[in-house]
Amino acid sequence: MSLNHSCPCSESCFLQKAMNTIGGKWKLPILCSLTANGATRYNDLLRNIKGISNTMLSKSLRELEESALIERFEYLEIPIRVEYALTEKAIRLQPILLDLIQWEIAREAEVHSSEK
Repeated sequence: MSLNHSCPCSESCFLQKAMNTIGGKWKLPILCSLTANGATRYNDLLRNIKGISNTMLSKSLRELEESALIERFEYLEIPIRVEYALTEKAIRLQPILLDLIQWEIAREAEVHSSEK
């Protein structure tokens, strides 16, 4: 598949849609935390993700759930226990994110080597 170079990145652009789904300041850190730690309770996510506010964590979790990238599990215990976990869709996204990491590592190496 090749990218359509005439793509105006409008609402119909699939790359833009994908970036809207995982973009923003907090969605990737949430996905990374769930990848590293597995199913995680809300307060543990709040502790694990430095600098995120209650409001932003709640909003980002809701958006990730609406995008079917995470699942919310509510256990009928006292007190009620809620955990969040990656869905199969989010697990399928991981190789793409790893490719982006490798791309950034190579890009930084190129930038640093050209500065010398």
